[in-house]
Amino acid sequence: MATLTIEELAETLTSGQAIAGLDLGTKTIGLAMSDLGRRFATPRPVIKRVKFTIDANVLLEFAVREKVAAFVIGLPMNMDGSAGPRVQATRAFVRSMSEKTDLPFVFWDERLSTVAAERALLEMDVSRAKRAERIDSAAASFILQGALDRLSSLERSRSADADG
Repeated sequence: MATLTIEELAETLTSGQAIAGLDLGTKTIGLAMSDLGRRFATPRPVIKRVKFTIDANVLLEFAVREKVAAFVIGLPMNMDGSAGPRVQATRAFVRSMSEKTDLPFVFWDERLSTVAAERALLEMDVSRAKRAERIDSAAASFILQGALDRLSSLERSRSADADG
């Protein structure tokens, strides 16, 4: 399946479907998973990147095991809103994944997600070594939580329109 906007995803999801968040790094892929009510994002262990085919298979096995309905992947835009090489790499990753799965992907602006994740881990007094291990999944969790909050807002708007 191709990529969807968050609004298009909201139209396709049914009740009780969980979605996953991804923070694509050069060495790891941070993972997070929503609950079935799509209220909370929970960090999961990172995937150590090897090469695309292996990474894709590990990700798809995770998707089957966790019954993932869609992926929200962080799009690392520059602070000025321009797209750099990391954005191109992320888009290429999603294009390649779309050849292997029908699961939809949603791009989510991830500016400052790593900063927010680092700050949260510091506030929890996580050691430097543990922060390095957890930062990508914590960032994936921030990315996913932003998308979940937007989905919730769209759902509230839809029910208000239906009631009105």
